[in-house]
Amino acid sequence: MHKIFKNGPIEVSSEAEMVSLGHEIAATLSGGEVLGLVGDLGAGKTHLVRGILEGLGAGNPAASPTFSLVHEHNDGRLSAAHFDFYRMKSADEALGMGWDEYLSSGSVLLVEWADRFDGALMPDDTLWLVLRHVSATQRSVMLAQ
Repeated sequence: MHKIFKNGPIEVSSEAEMVSLGHEIAATLSGGEVLGLVGDLGAGKTHLVRGILEGLGAGNPAASPTFSLVHEHNDGRLSAAHFDFYRMKSADEALGMGWDEYLSSGSVLLVEWADRFDGALMPDDTLWLVLRHVSATQRSVMLAQ
């Protein structure tokens, strides 16, 4: 994934471009990666996740886990789990739903609002994707270390 962002942040100007960027990211994944997505509401986190899941070959990548907290996708090139920490009240809630087991599963973990608990749940090798509003229609995506 580092090659995709070698020239710095990437600007996208539509949902379709965000999904396409997700496809590019998916092509670099080999399993076991944890991607922490951070950014304000409407920054494009779910569209990027949808693109990553589509790129992995997931059968139903469009659903956001906002109310169920996690969706598992085991029908693609790699298994993946899509989390949304936004509605969780505490880190203990994530731990209670089996976060540690997901971390050791070898699945690609896609975590929206990953910084919700100061990033305390995220492993040291998390790939942080920071999404920002540039304008009403443009977004910036960067890989942060």
